[in-house]
Amino acid sequence: MNLTAIKSIYKFEMQRFFRTITQSLVSPVLSTSLYFVVFGAAIGSRIQEVEGVSYGAFIVPGLIMLSVMTQATSNASFGIYFPKFIGTIYELLSAPVNFLEITIGYVGAAATKALFIGLIILATAFIFVDIQIAHPIAMLAFLVTTCVSFALLGFIIGIWAGNFEQLQLIPLLIITPLVFLGGSFYSITMLPPIWQSITMFNPVVYLISGFRWAFFGTADVSIGLSLFAISLFMAICLTAIWWIFRTGWRIRQ
Repeated sequence: MNLTAIKSIYKFEMQRFFRTITQSLVSPVLSTSLYFVVFGAAIGSRIQEVEGVSYGAFIVPGLIMLSVMTQATSNASFGIYFPKFIGTIYELLSAPVNFLEITIGYVGAAATKALFIGLIILATAFIFVDIQIAHPIAMLAFLVTTCVSFALLGFIIGIWAGNFEQLQLIPLLIITPLVFLGGSFYSITMLPPIWQSITMFNPVVYLISGFRWAFFGTADVSIGLSLFAISLFMAICLTAIWWIFRTGWRIRQ
């Protein structure tokens, strides 16, 4: 394992994050704060509790997941796409670095950025609502695995994308709607039976449900199913990345 290469890629990506700290950190935190004001104050005054939890606190896990998923995906996709765009990807491919080391460097940096943003948003949430985290270790574990999983997805998107518009295509048109429809602002049990069944096909449901369980001890699906879903998603992404580097798809073209 070439730790020097991993460290170099990771350090370069993190430096880029801190150079654009306003766009990378302040913007998503302010956007999420607006969600707290609108949903927590305006709607929360009309919906007192959901599954025994105040509505303002109930939406916290969903808001964190929304920011973490989109930020992890966007950071990882841009991180690998930019070397493709300027042509430095060929220098990286010709260096004594294998696909796993490249992936760890870029995905690790993107996951770290998303985790940092998620923790800042969690700290901000304490300003607006009273939150008690029932399983803090499980909460952190779900947060880290979600950051890594969606950073892997973003890495794939960055390799697939042919232009800057395509980088935002999947996060905006697929991931964000799935999060909104995945129980981030409501409980699945509040839906009619037919829509509950349809919603179960949304993979984001299992991630948000497991993350919410870590906060309040209640979930729409079993915690075991949530762990299986995120493990399967991560395995699929890793397999896809291995295949991409093995075949050179969208990298050497």
